[in-house]
Amino acid sequence: MRAGVIMNVERRAARSLALVLSLWVLSAAPLFAAEIQEVRSPGGLTAWLVEEHSIPMLAVEIHFRGGASLDPSGKEGLANMLSGLLDEGAGEFDSQAFQGHLEDLAISLSFDAGRDGFTGSLRTLTENTDEAFRLLRLSLMEARFDAEPVERIRSQVISGIRSSEQDPGTIVGRTLFKKLFPDHPYGRPARGTPESVAAIGVEDLRAFVERRFAKENLVIGVVGDISAAQLAALLDQTFAGLPSNPQNGVAVLEAQATKGGGVEVIRRPIPQSVLMWAMPGIKRSDPDYFAAVLMNRVLGGGSFTSRLYAEIREKRGLAYSVYSAVVPYEHSGVILGGVGTQNSQLGESLSLIRAEIDKVAQEGITAEELDAAKTYTTGAFPLSLDTNARIANILVTLQVLDLGIDYLDRRAKLVNQVTLDDVKQVAARLLDIDAMSVVVVGDPVGVDPAP
Repeated sequence: MRAGVIMNVERRAARSLALVLSLWVLSAAPLFAAEIQEVRSPGGLTAWLVEEHSIPMLAVEIHFRGGASLDPSGKEGLANMLSGLLDEGAGEFDSQAFQGHLEDLAISLSFDAGRDGFTGSLRTLTENTDEAFRLLRLSLMEARFDAEPVERIRSQVISGIRSSEQDPGTIVGRTLFKKLFPDHPYGRPARGTPESVAAIGVEDLRAFVERRFAKENLVIGVVGDISAAQLAALLDQTFAGLPSNPQNGVAVLEAQATKGGGVEVIRRPIPQSVLMWAMPGIKRSDPDYFAAVLMNRVLGGGSFTSRLYAEIREKRGLAYSVYSAVVPYEHSGVILGGVGTQNSQLGESLSLIRAEIDKVAQEGITAEELDAAKTYTTGAFPLSLDTNARIANILVTLQVLDLGIDYLDRRAKLVNQVTLDDVKQVAARLLDIDAMSVVVVGDPVGVDPAP
């Protein structure tokens, strides 16, 4: 009898999940045709909302300012470990019961920790909205941190860290950021080390929740089948119990990435080397941000259309993949890139990367390249907002970056008003091969360590 009940529950959960997935594929809400509303609850909480009533489902994104960069020294990985535990039992539900309840109602609830923020994602069918928000509230305010899930998640995190310590891509990225930010939290591994994760106690997890989950830190984006009035009531029911202000006791300072960190080679007996390079970049609030984005699109951010791709892969076949990126953080920014290739070709690849960076720095880009970069940047962005979940995420991003509720209407104009002179000036300002820091993992030919 019990086995039959369990099978019925599993079938019901599977049908509900299938419905969620099918609806999710169809839920490509046309954001630019929709109104973004600022919803304020009676208790003073604020969320941005896009109503989409054609499909009975809801996507919610939350963001608490302050992420892994605020982890205490010696307890690195605290935010990351917590993100795996908030749905492992809360309130009256132990871990198994909490997960089972989510599954029965086809509710998706997950958390993640970045360098600058701690995020949560909630997906639910409209009929289960009230219960979904209740489970979110429990996970944020009444997480249990029972011994079994704490030790299980700890073991999983440590196992993952130890496994990644043998991965060349992980090694090169971790080493590069330690070189860029030697005395700043950005230089520490966000997931921690086996030793730091082992040192995290339940009291540290509870302190994180009590001190950092606060209304002042909270940003909310919602998209789907819900009215502003319904959302306003749920905001108070869900988040009113949070303290008003965070009690972090520590602040992350502004930082500039190290200039001219030289070349570091970490020798490994592998047939291919992995290389990453970086130099100081810009923050998202910088007025030259879009000029830098368009410049990078031409340099190495354009996949099959970039200069680095053309020189290194198309013309010479030296590598399968080569790239560059503008990466803004809350307290700093970097321009970075990378390539992976055979050991014998690594030296030539690095020389070509440096040559193309220097060429853009000295000459800028062409009018044709700028036009193509603008076309892609304005055209690809709307296509990326193809689900309610992604739209909810962008609503949060707009608030975190203080871009304004009308930003999506202004974005194309901001991109298109960038001139060739703007790009040339930002290239001269940011691109400097003498400012590069380079890390290589492998056994490269033609690349020697240099201070």
